[in-house]
Amino acid sequence: MTAQSSKTVLSLDSEAVFSLKDGINFKKSPDDGKCYIIYKENGELKACKNQCKHQGGLFIKDIEDLDGRTVRCTKHYWKLNVSTMQYVNPPDSFTQDELDVVMTDEGGLQLVEVIAWDPWSADPQDPQELQEGEVTVTYLTHACMELQLGGKKMIFDPWLTGPAFARGWWLLHEPPADSMERLCMADLIYISHMHSDHLSYPTLKSLSATRPDVPIYVGDTSRPVFWMLEKSQVQLTNINIVPFGIWQNIDEHLRFMILKDEVHPEMDTCIIVEYKGHMILNTVDCTRPNYGRLPHNVDLMMSDFAGGASGFPMTFSGGKYTESWKADFIKNERKKLMNYKAQLVKSLQPKIYCPFAGYFVEAHPSDRYIKETNTKNNAEELNALIKKSAPGITTWTPKPGAVLDLALALMSPSRKAITDPPSGTNIYKDSWDFDLYVDELNRAITAEIFKHKSWIQFYYIWAGFKNYDLVVRVIETDEDFIPIDNGYNYLVDFMDLSFPTQRPTREHPYEEIKNRIGVMRHVVKNGLLWDDLYIGFQNRLSREPDVYHHRFWNHFAGPDWDLFLQQVPSYQRSAEPQGIQTESGSACTLS
Repeated sequence: MTAQSSKTVLSLDSEAVFSLKDGINFKKSPDDGKCYIIYKENGELKACKNQCKHQGGLFIKDIEDLDGRTVRCTKHYWKLNVSTMQYVNPPDSFTQDELDVVMTDEGGLQLVEVIAWDPWSADPQDPQELQEGEVTVTYLTHACMELQLGGKKMIFDPWLTGPAFARGWWLLHEPPADSMERLCMADLIYISHMHSDHLSYPTLKSLSATRPDVPIYVGDTSRPVFWMLEKSQVQLTNINIVPFGIWQNIDEHLRFMILKDEVHPEMDTCIIVEYKGHMILNTVDCTRPNYGRLPHNVDLMMSDFAGGASGFPMTFSGGKYTESWKADFIKNERKKLMNYKAQLVKSLQPKIYCPFAGYFVEAHPSDRYIKETNTKNNAEELNALIKKSAPGITTWTPKPGAVLDLALALMSPSRKAITDPPSGTNIYKDSWDFDLYVDELNRAITAEIFKHKSWIQFYYIWAGFKNYDLVVRVIETDEDFIPIDNGYNYLVDFMDLSFPTQRPTREHPYEEIKNRIGVMRHVVKNGLLWDDLYIGFQNRLSREPDVYHHRFWNHFAGPDWDLFLQQVPSYQRSAEPQGIQTESGSACTLS
């Protein structure tokens, strides 16, 4: 079987080719209305789809580009240098896929797209008739679904207890009372990626006490899903890392395949589950799953829908980030996401669609501003939009404990295929054990390492992020993001990985990051990613210029703090006396 095929996506005759100007040319196919960009320089041509890799936005001319080489996405203002096919905002991030430019004998041209083979087409299975109750899907909470597939029980992304992203996200829906018992009885578990609303260590800690050997499957991502397992001290003994695009056979009727995301291939995955030839597609949080190629007409499709899974723009200040600008941006972004999801579902034509993986709330009282500002899409509204544009698709807005019987749904798309939870069931959570989890985070404040100012130098040198033109000021704050008198307040220049007392005199990008002290120290002490700070709404930011530094935010983890404490005296003696700025404004030397 061939691994690739190709198709012509746009044809231009010789007259249209002759009229191409130097620089950027926007073209639209008269056949399907899809848009393309052709770049001309010194008679040479390059071409790509007019589609941003982030969330599929359309590119337009960048009015700030004086060289005529850059286009700007209308969704999130990402910028692409078409002459190099490199994204310049965010810098050092992604490369745009090029189309082949093929010249014809008549002087015209064709833009040709190379199409990867669809891996789920390997060993195709004809759908068999399902019996009532043979395949059921039970919604538990957020992104957690229980699938009964004949004699096997499979669970997706179990987050059943505790917060996610430090203390920023809490479950909106109350899981059924027996959810943990269901998890412990699972035959297999799929965890899509490392983010804590999918990989929940509080949940897995409870699981490991009963079923440490339950088979857990994850994709072979470059950033391993369970990279924190040893530090977490959660005992799980049957973690299986599987290659992408290969069927994993569980029994004679059940198999699954994990696929990677195009925008975040280092981390995000999605899954196809097939039972007796019936496919269930779960795209989870993938921005562009499997490079935009997914199976059509699956029996059930699930995806995220809500938006709001980022600190942008709520946690930003300065410049354009006024409250009215934020409100308008969030409103427009949610609408764009809603339309994007509706269009994706319409294009794939699943028999049934279920929006999930967006049911979280900023419940802690200190995050009231985020909760009020960070409005999210409504699942019912998305399903109504889908029904309007694709009335043949059955939609399901799940409630905790609701059960979809796939056999009944396929026989007759009606309410009888769905069993809602009993009347009086508590759908929404009304308590979250805040003190239990926040106190655990705040214990890091008094950790031994933070009694030694040289932890700052040790931490960033260990991370090794340097030769990057960015200066960052990090400030420890209280709950309301007010700097703490005895908290750390320091600069890091990542160009040479130095720790100056003042900003350098050269022109440089600059970010100021205010972090809640308990969360910041918890992240540093335990070697966690800064996602807990940024995605968890635990900091406030300003930046000059207004550019997202992709490489910076995806770099940090934790050093060996035991080694640091052993080396503190010698480390401080050998350290050059560079200043660390305190809140009071005096310089503390690292020796």
